[in-house]
Amino acid sequence: MKFLHFIVITIFVVVTSCTIDKTNYEDEIRVETTEFIVFEEVISLNDGNYSISIEALNGTFYQGYNEIHLKIINTQNNENLNNSDVTFLPIMTDANGNKLSCPHKYNLEYDATNNYYMGYVVFPNESNTTISWELYIGYNNNSQLFTTNKSISVQEQTNMNLNMTAFTGNDGEQYFIALVYPQSPAIAENDLIAGIYRYNKPSNPAGIFPDPSQYSYSIVENHTLLLDPRMPEPSMGNHSSPNNLDLTQQSDGLYHGVVNYTMTGNWTLNFIFQNQNGQTIKGTEVSTDFTPGIEGAKSELYIDILF
Repeated sequence: MKFLHFIVITIFVVVTSCTIDKTNYEDEIRVETTEFIVFEEVISLNDGNYSISIEALNGTFYQGYNEIHLKIINTQNNENLNNSDVTFLPIMTDANGNKLSCPHKYNLEYDATNNYYMGYVVFPNESNTTISWELYIGYNNNSQLFTTNKSISVQEQTNMNLNMTAFTGNDGEQYFIALVYPQSPAIAENDLIAGIYRYNKPSNPAGIFPDPSQYSYSIVENHTLLLDPRMPEPSMGNHSSPNNLDLTQQSDGLYHGVVNYTMTGNWTLNFIFQNQNGQTIKGTEVSTDFTPGIEGAKSELYIDILF
């Protein structure tokens, strides 16, 4: 009897998807996503006897999560500076002159195999007429400290599969969730990877600008991101999919789960964000009711994607 009920619902979904208007969703699904796999130089600068280069995917800083590779070359001997303590601090200035930052790895890690320093930055805003971004980079050699800075451009994230969200939790803390993978999902069970970060409220007054203690962020440890993916457009009836796995933290510091996309189109990743004790920091349960003709309700915490 349950199997027969499932067949009836499936037929109804197919019929309604052909007869119910899709409003503006139809225009959105014509968007094609490009998967970037090559790191290219996005900025370079000269600082005395040193040349600094930063690479990112597609040679572009995008709104959302960006892995970065930073190289420092001593131009006097053309050798890589590989024993330095390299710091990386992005600063945003808004229309009122306020200085803010975003999730980032402040102390970069050296990759001896590839001869670069590794890190990440999660830009919550793209550059525009009211928002500008600047990078402050520090490094040392032979016990001498060097600092430099460079204005950068952050581009709009056109790939909705790499969207992000920022929010204040029930604990009063500021959090960021940024999708990292996949760039181009398949109609299948997809590995889903996200970074989760928290702003560290300063405990002391600001020192000399830019004081990194005022712009500190950390990776959220050992939390859980409960996942309920659904197709919100009216023709899809807010249906979900089986075999999804909640996101938990792995050894790389990122949160890994599985999302099963049963067809292309608009999906909403509904989340409930919980701490180590299972207490909800943000998010609400989504109704499991089948609602053809009505746009699906979303969790208090969600990210929209499209493929």
